[in-house]
Amino acid sequence: MSAKSAVVRGLGGALPERVVTNEHLSSVMDTSDEWIRRRTGIAERRHSDESESTSVLATTAGRRALASAGVDTVGLLIVATSTPDKVCPATAPKVAANLGLQGIAAFDISAVCSGFVYALATASWAITSGSVGSALVIGADTFTRLLDPTDRTTSVIFGDGAGAAYLSAGTAEEPGAILATTLHSDGDGETLIHVPRSAGAFFEMQGKEVFTQAVTAMSDSVQTVLASVGWTAGEVDSLIAHQANLRILNTVASVTGIPGSKAEVHLDRVGNTSAASIPLAMTDAGTKGHRSPGDKVVLTAFGGGTTWGAIAMTWPSISVVDPH
Repeated sequence: MSAKSAVVRGLGGALPERVVTNEHLSSVMDTSDEWIRRRTGIAERRHSDESESTSVLATTAGRRALASAGVDTVGLLIVATSTPDKVCPATAPKVAANLGLQGIAAFDISAVCSGFVYALATASWAITSGSVGSALVIGADTFTRLLDPTDRTTSVIFGDGAGAAYLSAGTAEEPGAILATTLHSDGDGETLIHVPRSAGAFFEMQGKEVFTQAVTAMSDSVQTVLASVGWTAGEVDSLIAHQANLRILNTVASVTGIPGSKAEVHLDRVGNTSAASIPLAMTDAGTKGHRSPGDKVVLTAFGGGTTWGAIAMTWPSISVVDPH
């Protein structure tokens, strides 16, 4: 009998309309296109306006993922976000209602840039346990609203957006099957990536320390899931790591032994979109035809908390709407 698995059957993304280039940032702060590209690999990012809240972007991404899968119902909805519309209540029930899915289980997960990996693993567990037959997982953040617009160490990095995946029960042999997951955290590092608890406080990040820990944590997680499924690094067709910084992506590929050419790069056009970055990179790969059904894929992320993890899966057989 084939092993039961959660299978990704749809992907979708959403980006704000406003494009913010490096040249624009150079006109409002002490930086340059060359400095930003050299340190981050980013050329432009998207900034949301007041009408493009986290729930609005999440709804659009979720609707596109459902359309990609050819379905209009789902048993569970999880929104991974650190920028909910309100402190209370959660954003997920509002997104569910926007999608006409009132009555289903819906909740938020806050794991910052690891949020989508955490949410996807949670949905996979819910499906394989038999608790639900399907799930919609959305990573959505409007992080630019937390940034000091004069701080070039953070404002040049982040963008806003949402990405989503629809999963349903299937077998491990199907394209899109989630085959292994690993999640971790260390609360001793909570101040590495955080917003201080004070009125008007901006997002803060200790860049050098985050770089070091992110590379180590993501590399270890990737090696863990590779061992779980019996893949070698050379067999991986696609490494879809959190799109934080091009140097981090290249270093993780190097440390794990995965060829650098296998690392998907999307941050050059959208920046670091936090919980949205992995599903947006997946959606981008799908629209470009970079992947074939059954390709071996590894997802990995590191975020505030600190939190990190990885997922081994195969590429689904789907069509995707370009969010750009």
